[in-house]
Amino acid sequence: MFTLAQARHLLATLRPRIDELIVLRADLAELQADLADGGSSPRGGLPEVKALEARIYGILDELGEHDIQVKGYAPVLLDFAGEREGRPVLWCWLEGDRDIGWYHRLECGFAGRRKLNA
Repeated sequence: MFTLAQARHLLATLRPRIDELIVLRADLAELQADLADGGSSPRGGLPEVKALEARIYGILDELGEHDIQVKGYAPVLLDFAGEREGRPVLWCWLEGDRDIGWYHRLECGFAGRRKLNA
């Protein structure tokens, strides 16, 4: 369980790795698009695809080791288990957000996201 402050601190600490994930994801998408239908790419070939995938999965695993729930990576969507007003919630961060500014109850999922007032 994370307090909101702990979740925000961990997000800030891991932000360079998350930013790296976003760059790797874009590199992989371009490489796969170039290679589709037998094309070629200045980014490489199948070995580079596999290397990029391995690096992406490594970062996703690293986030999981910090008890962060990775709900998506295109866009990156992270949840941090916490508690608000005595009820279990997930502090929610979506790629593009500057900070954790949302939460939702466990049973409501992304559709139940609410903006934090604090």
